[in-house]
Amino acid sequence: MALVEVKVPDIGDFNEVAVIELLVKVGDTVKAEQSLITVESDKASMEIPSSTAGVVKELRVKLGDKVKQGSVVLMVEAAGDVAAPASAPAVVSAPAAAQAVALPAAASSAVASVATGPVEVHVPDIGDFKDVAVIEIFVKPGDAIRMEQSLITVESDKAAMEIPSSAAGVLKELKVKIGDKINIGDLLAILEGSVAALALVAPSVAIAAPVVSSLPATSPASALAQVALAAPAHNPGSPTLGLPHASPSVRKFARELGVPLEEVKGNGPKGRISQDDVQAFTKSVMAGATQTKAQAAKAPAGGDGAALGLIPWPKVDFAKFGPIERKEMGRIKKISGANLLRNAIMIPAVTNHDDADITELEAFRVSTNKENEKSGIKVTMLAFLIKACVAALKKYPEFNSSLDGDALVYKNYWHIGFAADTPNGLMVPVIRDADKKGILQISQEMGELAKKARDGKLSPAEMTGATFTISSLGGIGGKYFTPIINAPEVAILGVCKSTYEPVWDGKQFVPRLMLPLSLTWDHRVIDGAAAARFNAYLGQILGDFRRVLL
Repeated sequence: MALVEVKVPDIGDFNEVAVIELLVKVGDTVKAEQSLITVESDKASMEIPSSTAGVVKELRVKLGDKVKQGSVVLMVEAAGDVAAPASAPAVVSAPAAAQAVALPAAASSAVASVATGPVEVHVPDIGDFKDVAVIEIFVKPGDAIRMEQSLITVESDKAAMEIPSSAAGVLKELKVKIGDKINIGDLLAILEGSVAALALVAPSVAIAAPVVSSLPATSPASALAQVALAAPAHNPGSPTLGLPHASPSVRKFARELGVPLEEVKGNGPKGRISQDDVQAFTKSVMAGATQTKAQAAKAPAGGDGAALGLIPWPKVDFAKFGPIERKEMGRIKKISGANLLRNAIMIPAVTNHDDADITELEAFRVSTNKENEKSGIKVTMLAFLIKACVAALKKYPEFNSSLDGDALVYKNYWHIGFAADTPNGLMVPVIRDADKKGILQISQEMGELAKKARDGKLSPAEMTGATFTISSLGGIGGKYFTPIINAPEVAILGVCKSTYEPVWDGKQFVPRLMLPLSLTWDHRVIDGAAAARFNAYLGQILGDFRRVLL
């Protein structure tokens, strides 16, 4: 073993460039061509690779030092024979960057052959969060996966974040499912035929013309190294690139986390973005303290009506009138609030109010519960309402449709959503294929879904796909209300607490149990006559449930 000096190679017409980042420390084992430091001129930044593999024994530079060709960077105790010096990194200035051309097909195929076989994709460092839930999966086995393509969405109690792939290839196996809890380092997927070495460079890297001409004559590994080195980490003088001020390793780290680097504030020299800055940004997003531009684009424009040409929302200092307490809204209320605002503004909604006589149906429900006491299943009026609505939707199919541009999509399935009041806010679980289920099965499924909703354990799949929604205030009270349609549905039924009322039977007033119905419908799809018929038919079914069999 011998101590070997690792020096700055020929980096072009640059004299005394500044060391802005140290990528290794004493005791580290380095490979040949592994990046050691990042240097920066007034035109570009680049990483200086090691010419030798071995163990770092001494660092000869520190942050802020000026180095030039031939300066000693560090001392390495070489492992075996000293490796051949790595080729000098190609410096690309702003003018040269404009002349960059795409990697040719021959070189691309050569690079692609560098590394193939099974590659594991793990959860990157997403900050101080444990057991974040998988709420969405974007891929399936057999899909061709690109580098940095989003694989899943995870969610903390404050925000959601997409996790991208750290490699490219064909997805052979997905190791997570909806509802799973994951942590940093957990195995997400296994890819086959992945070009793992391409992690060194951007997916659509551009290289300078002189480098292109030499690629076909070099080996795949050296071609890849030249490509990686030809792309500068940062070029402040190039307006066409518009890259944030960060090194290639930090860029790679940001890509692995799916972090938009241009939105991260750098705290290093000249505003340079470090790995700590990326981590801090990620933690802030996951904690809900920061919102990315992509998230902001999905949210309503401040909720102040400015996007609609309305006058600004009033800004009031409430504290000057008396004591106040400020509490941030919960995540569910924030999400549902944005949807409700959009639906209330975008849909020309009309509400029909009516009453249904459920005297006999309520008596049947009570007797059914007595007969099934041992089963533990409690039948509620909402279970009958779901079954009755399915019958009405089949008779009037436009209520079970959705708008798609100028077309109307009629659905030949009947998934009924029901609004559940939870400590965290309103949630809408869905009873799928309600037309194929009996009252007892619907009641049991409703109980299970409602418990999941209260415990915060509903998966996205259990809250999507509804064709019609019922919002019931029966256990609370009230008479009528105007529910907001849950787009892309075109109607929603609101029901309140049933009360006994005197009803004229032709001879006398008799007490009947009446259920208030409030049907809100989208006037673009449904007209007033159809809505009146739907409500009337629904009332007939609830009055004589045998009509469900017709």
